[in-house]
Amino acid sequence: MLTRRFVGTGREDRTVCAHAPERPAPLEWAPAPFPFERLAALRAEGPVHRVRVPGSGDAWLVVTRDAVRAALSDPRLRNDIRHSAGWETDGGHAVGRNMLQSDPPHHTRLRRLVAGHFTQGRVAALRPRVEAVARDLLDRMPEAGPADLVGAYALPLPVTVICDLLGVPAADRADFHRWSDELVTPTGAEAAAASAAALAGYLTDLIARKARTPDGTLLADLAAPGTPDAEAALSPEELLGMAFLLLVAGHETTVNLISATVLSLLTHPDQLALLRADPELAGAAVEESLRLHSPVHAGAFRFAAEPLELAGTAVAAGDAVLVSLAAASRDPLAFPDPDRFDLTRRPQGHLGFGHGVHHCLGAPLARVEAAVALRLLLERHPGLALDAAPRSLTWRAGTLLRGLTTLPVRLGGHTPAAGASRSRS
Repeated sequence: MLTRRFVGTGREDRTVCAHAPERPAPLEWAPAPFPFERLAALRAEGPVHRVRVPGSGDAWLVVTRDAVRAALSDPRLRNDIRHSAGWETDGGHAVGRNMLQSDPPHHTRLRRLVAGHFTQGRVAALRPRVEAVARDLLDRMPEAGPADLVGAYALPLPVTVICDLLGVPAADRADFHRWSDELVTPTGAEAAAASAAALAGYLTDLIARKARTPDGTLLADLAAPGTPDAEAALSPEELLGMAFLLLVAGHETTVNLISATVLSLLTHPDQLALLRADPELAGAAVEESLRLHSPVHAGAFRFAAEPLELAGTAVAAGDAVLVSLAAASRDPLAFPDPDRFDLTRRPQGHLGFGHGVHHCLGAPLARVEAAVALRLLLERHPGLALDAAPRSLTWRAGTLLRGLTTLPVRLGGHTPAAGASRSRS
């Protein structure tokens, strides 16, 4: 019997292998800071590959844009781990039950309860607050000299916005981020379990306080007792899962997006010059960075509810499927010269925010935060320059997420000259 822990779910799957059908020998697939060459090699061989993911077991890895889109829109592939072969118990250290770990109609109901808070109109109304937070963070940074753009800017901006929206007190936000960071990129099973327990306990207490004393925040609205619509009411487990997902997903990927976009611009001076000449290209820079760097490196594991064929590969009932958004968004059949950072590309159809019913709910907010962060940063510091060799930078790489741990920059000074070194992409 094998025991698998699927990254991002905190749940275990025990699979009895005695009568498993013959499969191709799995390739070892460990998270890596720069996996793009290997993904390209796999993509050239075919759209679907059998891999073994450390800590999670065997899965089908999907690497072409068309096959990824097909997998993400196939209703026979489910997010609920109970469709995994040999599933026995949730176990592990999941924090509640949330949209990412559920399927329609349960997923549809959960998503409907919060979707109205992330519409284009509601996000547009949040823009002044996003701008105010960004300006405040820029005011706190030195006018010139070295700074870490992740710690000083890319991280606190989305953390502040999502915590404001849900109602997490300012004094608790450092602890919240520490727990979140451990869960999305675990340093070890014990540390991840401890962080999950701490975050679950904190959110349970916070939800109880919001229910007793509503304050107009999103979490207070969700926790409000006595809703007239019994179907709309969240169970305690659902409420905990909703708070966890919105808080973690509401900032982790945006941190990666902001920092990777700035890095790409600073190491591609021709593209930075285009943006400086036309600040309206900030949105295009964000989209191209979403495509090139895929802050969400892979979607959550999905499980075949019945036997199916995926891009010509037979997938048995209960098999795990891992879709590589990073590989799909660098597919040369969809994006010519895919490893090049190009603001004029207009990368329609990239999968940076996923696809199908689980397309990222917070995508409009992430786009606004990243575009605002980029525009105001370049306005305040026209001579912004990278303060380290691109290849020396450290990337946080997990099965699901990829992002910079720090981004050393130099504020003030002169505008970088054309011909500066390009980053490894």
